Amino acid sequence: MARTSFARLLVTQLRDMGVERIYGLVGDSLNPVVDAVRTTEGIEWVHVRNEEAAAFAAGAEARLTGRLAVCAGSCGPGNTHLIQGLYDAHRDHAPVLAIASHIPSAKIGTGFFQETHPEALFAECSHFCEMVNSGPHGATLLHIAIQTAIAKRGVSVLVLPGDIADEEVDGPLTRTLATELGAVQPAAAPVGELARLIDEAEKVMLFAGAGVERARDEVLALADALKAPVGHAFGGKEWIQYDNPFDVGMSGLLGYGACYEAMHEADLVILLGTDFPYSEFLPAERGIRVVQVDADASVLGRRVPLDLAIHGDVALTLQALLPLVEEKRSRRYLDAMLRKHHKALTGVVAAYTKNVGRMKPIHPEFVAATLDELADDDAVFTVDTGMCNVWGARYITPNGKRRVFGSWHHGTMANALPQAIGASASPPGRQVISMSGDGGLGMLMGELLTVKLHRLDTKVVVFNNSSLGMVRLEMLVEGIPDYETDHEAVDFAAIASAVGIPSVRITDPKKLKKEMAKALAMPGPVLIDVVTDPDALSMPPKITAQQIRGFATSASKIVLGGGVGRMVDMAAANVRNIPR
Repeated sequence: MARTSFARLLVTQLRDMGVERIYGLVGDSLNPVVDAVRTTEGIEWVHVRNEEAAAFAAGAEARLTGRLAVCAGSCGPGNTHLIQGLYDAHRDHAPVLAIASHIPSAKIGTGFFQETHPEALFAECSHFCEMVNSGPHGATLLHIAIQTAIAKRGVSVLVLPGDIADEEVDGPLTRTLATELGAVQPAAAPVGELARLIDEAEKVMLFAGAGVERARDEVLALADALKAPVGHAFGGKEWIQYDNPFDVGMSGLLGYGACYEAMHEADLVILLGTDFPYSEFLPAERGIRVVQVDADASVLGRRVPLDLAIHGDVALTLQALLPLVEEKRSRRYLDAMLRKHHKALTGVVAAYTKNVGRMKPIHPEFVAATLDELADDDAVFTVDTGMCNVWGARYITPNGKRRVFGSWHHGTMANALPQAIGASASPPGRQVISMSGDGGLGMLMGELLTVKLHRLDTKVVVFNNSSLGMVRLEMLVEGIPDYETDHEAVDFAAIASAVGIPSVRITDPKKLKKEMAKALAMPGPVLIDVVTDPDALSMPPKITAQQIRGFATSASKIVLGGGVGRMVDMAAANVRNIPR
């Protein structure tokens, strides 16, 4: 059997397991791995400017394709830069392998140049994190790391000293991976108990999260049988909102519509595939029973006390449940919530649509609505944390083909551009749009050079309001005057042009649609710099008296709400379809 370096074995095995690229920054102890990529057909190195971006890009690729994605960082500072993106990937259940190279193994523990302890550093943001101590040991750990990342849907870290990467091992070593995972079948008894609770309840409400991705038909069938309104978390929006005659909107800090009211006026709330973190929006009142269904048993009941917990895949659980429940006759509760939802949306939309085509600075809601209209039906959107999250939640219309990524659970700034890099570098053919805030873009602006270097077909739309808008809002609701949230205006279009990326700067709302359409139609990378109103703020559908007092003491002008784009049309259609 031929001998080869462990670095070459690692790269060959990744290639044979379907990995097409490694995101990272070359150098130091990582050089043996980089050289192995150079001489191996079928896998490429995607050079980034900051390893943080490498981890974000890998996470986005894994979420888009459902397959393992890989990033790498050299010893010391190189791999410590990975941590932000790895936290994000891990918390969003993206299967990612991180190769964290290390100082020479004989120097570990001596305080050597650039010494860190990656196996301790990455422990909290990974399911598996171990250091390779020899070539044969590394071959075994490589398989475990990959299988763990796939099986547990999260991050694995392989810590690799540079001298071990050069060590010769026997190869090739072919291993079979379990990449098609089975679904969790629920136990019969709790499904039967849920059927009993449903039959006892007069008003049932369904709340969907990302776990309904493969259960859309079952959720809508249950809603139809129970005459139940369906709300969603941001993670469930892309799977359940579109063409949904039971839709009552979204709950949480970015929420809209009648989801909150429907949840708190129900007799029984069924949480489907969601680990919704904002417990203050969930029902805690006596008299409202709460049931949670999830394939991950560890999340059951950790946000709100439950009357029933069901460990099971959402689709399989509902398939077992549907034959057991009696169809409800009354639509009174459902129709009341649909009317409230429509009223909630139309009640705020006028402020953001009346004369909006003439308002300067341009309303960010107008930008997002225009982008939603012009983007491809199967576009991939990456959304910066902050106010871009709000505009993405309220304006990007799902249709079953579009994808929307953000830092939903880690909530870090600067995620949109590097995530767009990963989406653009993945199998081509789809439009990729980064909805970047000027704060987020400024933080990892060097990744524009990555987009240019690899000629990625990435469209970067900058909501340029010269302000950290979400931070400003957080200060206002706490009654604190906003401070250090605003900064001098930056011409990002000029910066993009300087690095060779075609760009356009839009300040006139009358020209927005035409210029944005032209930019989106251009091949290759394009930056669209839109100067937007920094005073556009948004509030969740349910606010506390303390928050209202905070606004009153901090600002003389308060905006409580936000436009909701084409969702108004769907809400109106649902109301029109209520049986007379």
